[in-house]
Amino acid sequence: MKLVLLDRDGVLNEDRADYVKNPGELVLLPGAAQAVARLNAAGFAVAICTNQAGVGKGVFDEAMLARIHDKLRDELARAGGTLDAIFHCPDPGPSPRRKPEPGMLLEALRRFGAAAARTPFVGDNLRDLEAAAKAGCPRHLVRTGHGAKVQAAGLPPAVLPVRVHDDLAAAVDALLAEDGT
Repeated sequence: MKLVLLDRDGVLNEDRADYVKNPGELVLLPGAAQAVARLNAAGFAVAICTNQAGVGKGVFDEAMLARIHDKLRDELARAGGTLDAIFHCPDPGPSPRRKPEPGMLLEALRRFGAAAARTPFVGDNLRDLEAAAKAGCPRHLVRTGHGAKVQAAGLPPAVLPVRVHDDLAAAVDALLAEDGT
């Protein structure tokens, strides 16, 4: 199984300090939908692993999150892309599923029968890289969202090696080149 795991906010869509609280606030980053479509066309399953503490804090509910994800799927479909699964953690505080812990990633790997060492995780935050390292997934940092700040602050040895890309489209270029597709 060829699988790529993605963070959502800051990788696929613009990150907001006050959460993406409704479908109208979901704004895809340039080239993100096309990047997902390219992964799909190359035979990769694509799944999201996203912390959604806004649910746990009562800022929005699971039904609204489902509507936000419906809009995300619609936007991706317009570019020919699809998500094979969305894993989210609503916990507002530390938990085994909430990144930087690897729970969601391990759940995705089990569902798809994918090998961690061959399943890249693309994120924009240190907690994404930490979760991927704990799960045994190759780490890819995009400079969108929080990524440029994370890179500038320096990456701790525990998450290395990390490949750094300007955005999801550039990360997909690298992944497809590595795959030979």
